[in-house]
Amino acid sequence: MRILTLLSICLFSIAAIAQKQTTNSEKSNKPKLVIGIVVDQMRWDYVNKFKPFFKSQNGFLHFINQGATCDNTMIPYVPTVTACGHASIYTGSVPALNGIAGNDWYDNILQKKVYCVDDPNVQTVGSPSVANGKMSPVNLWTTTIGDELKLATNFKSKVIGISLKDRGAIIPAGHTANAAYWYDTLSGNFITSTYYAKALPNWLSNYNNEHHVDSSYRKGWNLSLSSSIYEENCDGDENIYEGKPFGENAKHFPYNLNEFVGINYAKILTTPHGNNLVTDIAKQAIINEQLGADDITDLLALSFSSPDYIGHKFGPNSWETLDGYIKLDEVLANFFGFLDKQVGKGNYTVFLTADHAVANIPAYAKKHNLPGGRFDDKAIKVDVNACLNANNLNLKLISYVGDNNVYYNHQLMDSLNISNDYLTTIISRYLEKLPFILQVVENRKAAVAPLPQSVREKIVNGFNTQRGGDLMIVTKSGVVDGYPTGTSHGVLYNYDTHIPFLLVGNGIKHTTVNSQTYMTDIAPTITTLLGIQMPSGSIGKPVQEVLK
Repeated sequence: MRILTLLSICLFSIAAIAQKQTTNSEKSNKPKLVIGIVVDQMRWDYVNKFKPFFKSQNGFLHFINQGATCDNTMIPYVPTVTACGHASIYTGSVPALNGIAGNDWYDNILQKKVYCVDDPNVQTVGSPSVANGKMSPVNLWTTTIGDELKLATNFKSKVIGISLKDRGAIIPAGHTANAAYWYDTLSGNFITSTYYAKALPNWLSNYNNEHHVDSSYRKGWNLSLSSSIYEENCDGDENIYEGKPFGENAKHFPYNLNEFVGINYAKILTTPHGNNLVTDIAKQAIINEQLGADDITDLLALSFSSPDYIGHKFGPNSWETLDGYIKLDEVLANFFGFLDKQVGKGNYTVFLTADHAVANIPAYAKKHNLPGGRFDDKAIKVDVNACLNANNLNLKLISYVGDNNVYYNHQLMDSLNISNDYLTTIISRYLEKLPFILQVVENRKAAVAPLPQSVREKIVNGFNTQRGGDLMIVTKSGVVDGYPTGTSHGVLYNYDTHIPFLLVGNGIKHTTVNSQTYMTDIAPTITTLLGIQMPSGSIGKPVQEVLK
């Protein structure tokens, strides 16, 4: 009897130990820290195009050599702009569901234009600016990766968003984030709002007091490689169709930035130094907030905005864009080295993607006999008014024209007994005579528009009734909405919708996925890796091929 009792005790003890070991093993199999990196305005082909010039194997090439690459990841909606991209990446959703219908939009309920992260009920923290910090995720309608991670750990996980742009920090961090920090061009500080805290943490205040922006200006912007490499692989260094963000006389490399020290804190955005500022704050956050320091997974959402500012001014074929990515590669390599020391190899997972890509500068396209051109939303408003005048209609029938959308004043239409079909017909026929317009689509009927199915789906996915226009103007390929110089993005063509999706670290296979994936697949892939619920509005599928 005593032998049986001892045997039972032994078996019970072994089972308990095994169960404890299994539990510990399950914990250790999950990354302690997930880092999401969004490179603002990064085309998918940049990694392959710039690969021969990267100085390190530990930056972009670290993903290729050690991790997983999804080479055909597409954006499944329009408009392809910053706020929508960051929202889709972290919600696995589309504007039709998550509510982020653009960087800004005309709200049909409020009857006014709204910025994506505007929140009049919060205050700025960290700057004398009244407006620059009145921001929060209040306009986001669905949960994010970070929200679901918080829910899964009883809010023990830490979630922080960091970017030069407010929308690049706030939207990815989600509703329940511990913090979001963004750059204020008025003060040169990283700031937040009272949505997150009443004061900046001491470590961030100390960083702001060191005036890193001014020291960055003093370094200027010089080439990382021999000028012959840029000459061979890029457009000319000086072109009349490029912007001049540093002044009319600053037309080419090298750029002397000393004149902005202590005076203009906005110019840093259009230099690679902006990326260094973001990783500086990221490192400080990891150290001081103890991200990845225990077995409860934390999330750090980073967004590098400088490539977008550079790309808009100089275009994807410029010396500035190539040099910006060479320097970003060095920043990433340095950051990976920091993570290895601070968090530990095998304890973190990183994914990198983009919120959108970009079109060629129209004049560059014309020089090489490629399709392209320019138009202006303000000019479209003039054309719409001309159409209304020609039909003896009240100009106030149109509430707003912007971001390729025309918004009707339905209340006035009802009072004047003007039907939706009539107004749509006359405006569509008028605008479709313009040479740069492919088609005008009624958003509510986009699912049956005479366009390829994939195009119809992008329009449907990008529309919601509260924040969407009545008509969408679909331009021809290569046509850019913008200024006389530089370029832009926002449309449904592949040059704007084909983005990178790279992963490396804990739980990630070394593989290449060539089948088509979507931006909306990123969130469910990460939540599957973590073993948690996918965000509430997610419509994507996990990319199983990249997961161990």
